Amino acid sequence: MARLCLVIEYDGSNYGGWQVQPNAVTVQQRLEEALAQVVGEPVRLYSSGRTDAGVHSLGMCAHVDVNSLLPLSAYREGVNRLLPDDIAVVRAVQVDDTFHARFSACGKWYQYRIHRSRIRSPLLHQRAWQLGCALDTDAMRAAAQLLEGEHDFAAFRSSSCASTTTVRTIFSVAIREHGRMLLFDVRGSGFLKNMVRIIVGTLVDVGRARLSVADVAALLNDGERRRAGQTAPACGLYLMAVNYPDGVFTGADSGSA
Repeated sequence: MARLCLVIEYDGSNYGGWQVQPNAVTVQQRLEEALAQVVGEPVRLYSSGRTDAGVHSLGMCAHVDVNSLLPLSAYREGVNRLLPDDIAVVRAVQVDDTFHARFSACGKWYQYRIHRSRIRSPLLHQRAWQLGCALDTDAMRAAAQLLEGEHDFAAFRSSSCASTTTVRTIFSVAIREHGRMLLFDVRGSGFLKNMVRIIVGTLVDVGRARLSVADVAALLNDGERRRAGQTAPACGLYLMAVNYPDGVFTGADSGSA
């Protein structure tokens, strides 16, 4: 028995999210089907987390146990030949059997992308939130700084979130302008359901002067979801990377070329 960690990139536009479910085609389903063909038996992937329908990834991590270890290229090139064009394994690493894609993780990096234009972009309509209004980015950055550190993020989670605690630690919230794109880089130890998308929706309301910086501070104190901004559309959210402690990936590696 050997344990592998796969790093997976995908465009989530055509999927009902990451996790296998009965009424939608999902990323996990497609990967497990392809892996089963390569190893010759059913497999189960255990991911670092879930992404919702329409959310994308450059760095989803998932581990899988295989009874017989093939050359690592089989789990990247071999699996990729069986996957649709919008999903790919970009790295396969042999890990210790104590590794768990979810429970060994010590942080995640999400990026949210807003395309600022009054004219819609057909090429970006499933890859960014398109907004034609002016935004006060200085006010948004001031509000974003309040979110850094350990806080109760009850106001920034979905009503269907099942987490028993709403306290999380955000390492940084950086807002960058790249041409017409406004990029939100949010790094933290862990996230509640829809937390990044609600943070972005709230910061956009600050940029529109619908909420003040003081309102964001109040949200962290009162936990009132109804006072926060909308849940930003899924199409603009990307899981960029999952972080693990140094020394976790010490086994053989397929590479990342």
